Amino acid sequence: MEKSIMTGEKMIYTLKKENLKNITKHQLEAFLEEFEVDKEGNVLIPYIHKGYTCNDKMDLFKNSDIQAISFFSGCGGLDIGTQLAGVKVLSSLDFYEDSVNSLRKNSFFSHTEHFCEDIANVQGKDYIDIIKKNNPSKLLLVGGPPCQPFSKAGYWVKNENRKANDDPRNMIGPYFRLISEIMPDGFVLENVESILHPSNRPAVDMIVNNMEKLGYNYSMLKINAADHGIPQKRKRVFFIATKKKINAELEQTHGDEKTRKKNVKLLPYERVIDWIGKFDDTVYYENEQVGTEGKWEHELTCIPPGKNYIALSEKAGYPEPVFVAGKRYWSSLLKLHPLQPSWTIIASPGHWEGPFHWNNRRLSVRECAAIQTFPDDYVFYGSERSARKQIGNAVPPLLAKKIIEELCRWI
Repeated sequence: MEKSIMTGEKMIYTLKKENLKNITKHQLEAFLEEFEVDKEGNVLIPYIHKGYTCNDKMDLFKNSDIQAISFFSGCGGLDIGTQLAGVKVLSSLDFYEDSVNSLRKNSFFSHTEHFCEDIANVQGKDYIDIIKKNNPSKLLLVGGPPCQPFSKAGYWVKNENRKANDDPRNMIGPYFRLISEIMPDGFVLENVESILHPSNRPAVDMIVNNMEKLGYNYSMLKINAADHGIPQKRKRVFFIATKKKINAELEQTHGDEKTRKKNVKLLPYERVIDWIGKFDDTVYYENEQVGTEGKWEHELTCIPPGKNYIALSEKAGYPEPVFVAGKRYWSSLLKLHPLQPSWTIIASPGHWEGPFHWNNRRLSVRECAAIQTFPDDYVFYGSERSARKQIGNAVPPLLAKKIIEELCRWI
């Protein structure tokens, strides 16, 4: 990440003893081994806030010769990254009104023409005037067609009943129709990693066949965001295409302890506290529903940071087991560890589906946004539920920045 956009504020975070009091003795001792504890038993964690702002950085793309049109823009994850990479976004499009209004509320996109429309109702000729007016030397299209048909959740349904490739939420076809009508110099198509599951082979074949038919060369990048400096384990696939030859790659920059022993050049994974520690203050979420009232409210307080429901099972040596390991979703009662990256932030988690904050509450909207590497000053339009949905569906902007920078090398 560029130092020029990071704040770098140095702080001390205090994890209060009371938030750890229900953790069984042997699990608490194991957790505390990594930390300094004060006289009262509170955990002290030095950290550096790694957030950044965007609405004051219009100069990043002011003189850009390479420009972009965005589809399936959502609240702007790919779009922010595109402009951080120095590529001006000329227009955006999404059918969800709150997402479009989020883009409109941020001055980072004050120059962008925003459209709230179903992509099925849009044609390449609708962009003739926008392209002519801006006259880019190179034009990109960026987009992540909706991924619900290819999500892992669909694997609970028998393959013959899934029909993911005929699912009306599969927007790959309309995206390629617009690519064929506009014929940009290059484009990005982002999707969930599970699109590569054998049962989704027709979707991947469709992508490849369309690229080849239209005369594009491409690279497919399988990415875990945490390997590239994002404070979140999030697996995604990016097809990046150009009319020229391409052999794109995104070099891994971060790794866990085991990986770093094999490659000493790698930095340690980002610590989530460096991104959200600053926001653990009610001033940032006083009007939000972050409580955990309900069936497993007490059990959540018994789980150590970094663990899930299995901590309360026989497998973890819990004295009076509450759960049986392997009988619940992995994300059940999953709690963040301050010194590790987060697990995937999703759009619509279940009531007891994490990640939860180590202080036994739900993550706030601002914390979810920070884990996704949205700028600290980025504004989200709509209700709390809507904002969470927008954030969970987005591409992490700082990952998008690296993807666009790599594409620009090959156009």
